[in-house]
Amino acid sequence: MAKRVWAGANALVRPAQVATPAEPGRQTHFRQSRTLALALIAVAAVSGCQSKSGASDVLDPSAIAAPASQASGQPAAPAQLTASSAATAAPKGNLTLGTGATKITMLLPLSASGSTGENGRKMYDAARLAMSDLGDRLVTLTIEDTRGDSSLAKDLAVKAITSGGAKVVIGPAELTAAQHLAKLSGTTRPPVLALADNFAGGPGVYSVRLSEADSAAAGAAAIAGKGAKKFVLMVPAGANAGAIEARVANALSIYGAALAVTLPYSASDGAKVVSDMGSLVEAPDAVVVASSDGSPIAVLSALKAKGIPGKAVSLIGTNRWLEHPVDALYEGAYIATLDQSETGPIADRFKATYNYQPDVNVAYAYDMVALTAGIASSVGPNGFSKQVLENASGFRGSTGLFRFRADGSSQRSMPFFKVEKGQLKLVEKQTAGF
Repeated sequence: MAKRVWAGANALVRPAQVATPAEPGRQTHFRQSRTLALALIAVAAVSGCQSKSGASDVLDPSAIAAPASQASGQPAAPAQLTASSAATAAPKGNLTLGTGATKITMLLPLSASGSTGENGRKMYDAARLAMSDLGDRLVTLTIEDTRGDSSLAKDLAVKAITSGGAKVVIGPAELTAAQHLAKLSGTTRPPVLALADNFAGGPGVYSVRLSEADSAAAGAAAIAGKGAKKFVLMVPAGANAGAIEARVANALSIYGAALAVTLPYSASDGAKVVSDMGSLVEAPDAVVVASSDGSPIAVLSALKAKGIPGKAVSLIGTNRWLEHPVDALYEGAYIATLDQSETGPIADRFKATYNYQPDVNVAYAYDMVALTAGIASSVGPNGFSKQVLENASGFRGSTGLFRFRADGSSQRSMPFFKVEKGQLKLVEKQTAGF
């Protein structure tokens, strides 16, 4: 058990059984496939088409069945797609795709300015591609423009979950709107697959994107897997600190390692927290530094003065570090994060269809539309239950293996990198803190 230097830490969670990554041969087959369809089928007893490893294979062209009305006829025609640039104008006209019985609402900041709108339009294109790949008679996808306005996004999201029409809601991408949904009570509302960045999740409101807790846990697990046993966690004091501690401690326990101490810090006391570590812990094997919304530079500077990272002590960062320009103090640190340029088997098709390179925003949106269509195909319009969505074996999509937890957070496998000469150098293709 880690020594806690702050009160109120969340109880540690037990490691769940999770599937191993897909076999290399299957991944190669997926990447070469030109006719992609996703099957995010959650329960083997219901769908009968899980992989040998236990996780639902999501990039299997044979896994999604046509609706009964199509079984004896021609396959559904793909949606009509035209090349576009995500950086230009927002789409206009009818934003309803497909004619399936399962109604899905997707909330995107299509007409927002700057990078918010650009990302929203990328996710729109990803949704269209997923509908084309899957056959647009499986679901009816209605896409609504939040304009990047948190208040409008909140109103649209509340309407979507209370109107009784949608079986599942994908989005919103606005953080405060997602946080508002997580506070609402109700057991009969449809699940929400929130696309907001840095969203912790809540019961029935699932966080889709990679979280700092997941990144920190996966990075710590990768180093523990190499033999490190004694870890220190430095985490910004705040609402997310307990969740990060619990996830890191849980990941380490899988490898027989443990947190020796958790040290909360503020933006102004980076040197102090490193000094405290020296008086509390003798010879740690690794130090994990979370940064939340701030920069880790003050802590890294103090660690550097102590010779960390070095031969005896590894330094582990998180995906949140990469929201800032890579600093010379990052050198030698390990970070588990999604490859921002890697979108798996959909990359070639996406670029050929829309004439620009996909990114992780595209992958998130594609996978969530695919998830809903896969469940609708295999379980039916009423199949969006906690049992299905919180399947412990997880799902395998274009962003890798992932699963949703009962608290609304997501857990992901991801590549493991080391910062060398200001660049991320791949160390392992896949690691996971669960």
